[in-house]
Amino acid sequence: MTSSNSREMKQKLSGFKTEVANSMNISLNQGYNGDISARDAGRIGGQMVKR
Repeated sequence: MTSSNSREMKQKLSGFKTEVANSMNISLNQGYNGDISARDAGRIGGQMVKR
């Protein structure tokens, strides 16, 4: 995988994560999100896997 493909996949995954978080009323910042709880991070990840 080239770096351009890798960058594109990271952007798509980030967009999907933001979409899932917004649908759950969890606000994410662009970039670092270390201030959200582990519970919320897990809920976002769990929904991403389900979808």
